[in-house]
Amino acid sequence: MTRGAGLEIKPLILGPLDVHQLSHCHPDILYALGGLGFQAFHQRTLSASSTASAKISCFIAGFLILIFAIPPILIGAAAASTDWNQTTYGSPSPYERGEASLTLPITLQHLTPSFISIIGIGCVAAAMMSSADSALLSASSVFTNNIYKNILRPQASDQESQWVIRVSVVVVGVVGPIFTTLTNSFLVFWFLVNQMCYLIIFPELFCVLYFNISNGYGAIMGVLVAFTFKLLSGDPSLGLEPVLHFPGCTLEDGVYVQYAPVKTISMLSTIAAILLFSYLASVLFNKGVLPEKWDVFKVKAQHSPVPLSPVGGVIEENDDENEEMNRRSESEASQPMENGAC
Repeated sequence: MTRGAGLEIKPLILGPLDVHQLSHCHPDILYALGGLGFQAFHQRTLSASSTASAKISCFIAGFLILIFAIPPILIGAAAASTDWNQTTYGSPSPYERGEASLTLPITLQHLTPSFISIIGIGCVAAAMMSSADSALLSASSVFTNNIYKNILRPQASDQESQWVIRVSVVVVGVVGPIFTTLTNSFLVFWFLVNQMCYLIIFPELFCVLYFNISNGYGAIMGVLVAFTFKLLSGDPSLGLEPVLHFPGCTLEDGVYVQYAPVKTISMLSTIAAILLFSYLASVLFNKGVLPEKWDVFKVKAQHSPVPLSPVGGVIEENDDENEEMNRRSESEASQPMENGAC
């Protein structure tokens, strides 16, 4: 049989839920917090017309993402319960062949009519090109604005920045495909990026938003702590053996498996490191224990007292300037009319 006509769908029995499965699902669910640090998310919110529209968009997206997760779940369930011996794909199943990451294109090709398969694969290709384009522009703009223009060459002109963006796009476009040759599954890099966002970007974003004591020194130490925990706790997908054996770490088929919420422990340790070293750096520089010339991130200047609130002072000053400009424009506008009347 071809195209899934008259296929026999076997019941998908998962069996009883194991406690070890919950330990794996727990950090995976918390990857959603890591997505809060994605630049694409903040690009949408910052481009909103107002704060209210940005909040409404976030709430709507939170509900829609749950709805959008239904089709992949159904496709995966159909692929897991299909008797592939009755299709043009044949036996064994994609999972047994090590092609679980190709479930979507395989399902579209062998379980749907030809026109559905063409449309579906075309949509997937368009989405991938759009994501690749967004990733290239995001990486190049972040490097140019945050690293090159702010740290390496603050006096760089706009034309120079444009050339840096172009070179960055080329470099990222060449390095990206090279990374894909290091493993047989691109999903490994996707999960790795999500882990880095959850372990590094989310703690720093959380500390910056809710703790005024946070500074650059704490952020650097947080990155070092996150990388240290990541390397020492091990990662089977990268071939890293765990050095730190958390409670519940067992040896299965010659490989140590961490059943403790290692990623969440690492994330909380990163937050603690950011706050601790930020506080220590602030105390050392403000008390004069370390000389001010060593203060690269200007911690002492950030916490110096000001006579007025920055936001209120700017607003009031801007309001006075706007009133003065309006008076001048009104007097200049009325001057030609008076001359003409004379």
